Amino acid sequence: MRSCAVPAVLFTQLLLSLAAAQNQTPPYTLRIPVDEISLTFHPADARGKPLTHLTRGDLRLTDNGKPPAAIVMLQEYDDLPIRAGFLFDNSASMLGDIAFNRAIIHAYASQLLRKGYDQAFVEQFDTETFIRQDWTDSDTAIATGAAAVGDLPGRLDPLTAIFDSLYTTCRDQWKPDPAQATGNFILLFSDGEDDASHAYLSEAVDMCQHTRTAIYAIVNGRPRQFSDGLRTLQNLTQQTGGRLFVNPRGSQILDDLQTIEAEQRNQYRLVYKPSNFKAGSSFHRIRLQCSVTGARVVTRSGYYAFARP
Repeated sequence: MRSCAVPAVLFTQLLLSLAAAQNQTPPYTLRIPVDEISLTFHPADARGKPLTHLTRGDLRLTDNGKPPAAIVMLQEYDDLPIRAGFLFDNSASMLGDIAFNRAIIHAYASQLLRKGYDQAFVEQFDTETFIRQDWTDSDTAIATGAAAVGDLPGRLDPLTAIFDSLYTTCRDQWKPDPAQATGNFILLFSDGEDDASHAYLSEAVDMCQHTRTAIYAIVNGRPRQFSDGLRTLQNLTQQTGGRLFVNPRGSQILDDLQTIEAEQRNQYRLVYKPSNFKAGSSFHRIRLQCSVTGARVVTRSGYYAFARP
């Protein structure tokens, strides 16, 4: 019968390996205090050209009407790589717009997405989300993913969960890399009518802000009577630093896509400590202005002061 005893030399090596593992320095973790707010913004001059080399003295910031207790950091980013998600609302009211929206995605991917530098994915949703094309830098793959958007076999869910879909998409698709800044955005094709979400709008907005992802939305046609869809889309886009485009046509479509492009590639990140910060679910309204004559600043309109562990 063979002995199962561990040879003394191997046993000694095992003990040394365990001791070394216990003494290893743990992986570096970046921790941001809950009372510090990270704000991404895009400043442009009166002609729409990005403003460069701004200093703290060029900016005027208020949080709920009060100047910040301290500006911790101001960092300029130029020509950022793009990380974009194209989200199709697959509810019955949106099915007639799918072909038009596919054409918009094809225009962006073929004319603005840079191979080897940018990446994007295609997703559709009703009460659940379904990836039709995962992250890729290929405009052909993105077009193929958009072409696959539509009815799924055996799935006849008439309800729509916009807030749930945005929350899970930002949480699952964006893994911010501290070593690389990116321009993150979702291009949402929806009428804004949510009738099935478990998450609140505030929670969806908070997750988008946590991953530094702006929401841009395109809506076609006239909203249905008594619908609050446009108001929902306005809140989502304004509170995350994006824009709402209503009924774009012809050359206006490319102009709108180039606006998204300019805002996401050229950004600043400002970190500040609000005055008398208190964690809670209340909305803090941000007002950021630039002293340059004619300047326009695009940023989120505020944040929800949820405490983070």
